[in-house]
This record gives sequence, structure tokens and C-alpha cells, in this order.
Amino acid sequence: MVIARKELVFQIVLHVLVFLFYSFDRNDPGINLFDVISFLSYMIGSAVITYYLMPNFLYKKKQLKFFGTVLLVIVGVILIEELVLEQIFFAGTRRAGVFPGVYYAFFDIVPIIAILSGFKFGWDVLQKQKQIDALKNTVQESELQFLRSQINPHFLFNNLNNLYSYSLENSPKTPEIILEMSGVLRYMLYECKEKFVPLKKEVEHLGNFIKLYKMQIEERGIVNFQVGRIKSGYKIAPLILIVFIENAFKHSQSGLSSNIKIDIALEQKEHKIQFSCINNFERSAQMDAVAAGIGLKNVKKRLQLLYPNKHELKIHEQDNKFSVVLTMELEKS
Repeated sequence: MVIARKELVFQIVLHVLVFLFYSFDRNDPGINLFDVISFLSYMIGSAVITYYLMPNFLYKKKQLKFFGTVLLVIVGVILIEELVLEQIFFAGTRRAGVFPGVYYAFFDIVPIIAILSGFKFGWDVLQKQKQIDALKNTVQESELQFLRSQINPHFLFNNLNNLYSYSLENSPKTPEIILEMSGVLRYMLYECKEKFVPLKKEVEHLGNFIKLYKMQIEERGIVNFQVGRIKSGYKIAPLILIVFIENAFKHSQSGLSSNIKIDIALEQKEHKIQFSCINNFERSAQMDAVAAGIGLKNVKKRLQLLYPNKHELKIHEQDNKFSVVLTMELEKS
């Protein structure tokens, strides 16, 4: 078994401290050869428990075999001390007798082995927890990547349909839509690879995104986009707010042919932002299909992963109005 360098240093320091504690005697200060050799036998017994019995029995949930063999190891260490070491170092004295020497040896040996084995068990638990945390981070990152990968196809699907309609009508806005789409996609593909992006850049992208969708509404309604003062030095998860804006445009267009109204506002207060998006709609089967899409489920999941206990999302639907209010803490650059 290969022992990592950190664990080796930890074990050396632990054994030295335990040995000093074990060999300390106020009435007879100093370290003698018997203390050294007997402690070595304790170390061997502890090593058998920690590096063989624990991995092969305890960690594999074979508790009966583990505790049974631990008892045999302890008995073996006691017999070595009583029948070998005591006879060599204290031959002809009362200390060399088996009784009551076994009784004292038991309460002398067991605490030492328990301390050495217990600290090793604690070390293993900490290392296992680190592995679990690393695995959780990997799974979380994979999930985030998957959720983000859904955004581009989702965006393309919605806008290519609109672009197709404009091209059939030979609309002069078609080249402009293509240009705006390429800019939005460039940001999504190349500038959103990081977990967090500058807030100012994300707000700028929101403006381009809204401009693209406003072309689809044309004269059928009003879109208001208000942005308060944005401070530098703060970051936000990319493409979080876009989902709500895209959802608002889809809601409005799915049931309304005119009088579309969408109000979008973004305000920063210290290290937090408050985002709101309100749109009108008319209930229809198409609108129900929109509400059941992947967009809102996606963004809710991303918020849970990226901003646990750091965001508050309120979604209301009343009187043909759909409103979203999101308050979230920002990351500092």
C-alpha cells in the first residue's frame, strides 16, 4: 500500500506525540529501551488494524470480522508484551508474572492502539469527504454545462423560425436580423465559457438580445428596457436573465396579435441586482405549450446550482399578466 506524503507526515507526527505521552513518567523521567520496543509492538498492531483490517473489513461493511480480528490483534500484542518483552526486560521480578500483568497491559495497550487507529480512521473520513466534494463539484459542473448547452439550440430554434418567416416575405429586415443573431450567438459561443462574466458585458448582451426580438414585434406593441447604474467589479452567471426575456416575448406573441407590452428593468444595489420582466398575454393552447417549455425549468435549476440561498425568484400570473422578479447576489471580480 502506497501512503501519500501528507498522510506519512501526519502519521509520523501523531506517533511521536503519542509515544511521548505514553513514555512520560513523572516518577521516572526519561525513555528506556522497553518503552521503545513495546511501543513498536503497539505500532505494528495499529498498522495491521488501520492498513489491513479497516480497508478489507470495516470499509466493506464486514463489521463482525473486523471487530473479531481487532480483538485477536490486541490479544496478540498483549501476549507479546507479557510472554516475551516482560520476560526479557523484567525476568525474575513480579512484573514478569502473567497476572495481574495482563490486566494492566490491557488498559495500557488498548488506549494507545485506539488513539492511533482512531486518528487514521478520522484521516480516511476526511479524505473520503474531499473525494465526495470533488465528485459533487464535477457532477454539478457537468450539469451546468448541460443546462447551458440547451440554451443555444433553444435560441436558434425560436429565431430561425422567425427568420424563415421574414425570408418568405422578402423582408428588408432579414439581413439585419441575421447580423444581430450572429452577434448574439458569438457572445453565447465564445464569451460565455466562464462560470461568471462581467455584469456590464451581460447587460450589453441583454440589450442586443432585446433589440433582436423587438424586430419581430415591429409595430404590434411596446418594449421598454430600463437599466439603472451598473457598477464595475461584479460578475454574474451568463445567460441567466435572457431566459426570462425570451419567455416574455414568446408569451406575448403566442396569443396577442397587437397591443403587446413588455416591461424589463434591471437595477443594481450594492452587491445585489433586482431584475423584473412583466408581459401581457392571452390564454391559448400555444401559450400553455410555451409555459411547459424547457426555458423556465432550466433557469430555475441553474439558479439552484449557482446561487444556493443567494437568490429569490418570484413568478406570478394574474389578469393576463405574467411577471418575474429575481433578486440575486453578485460575484465580485
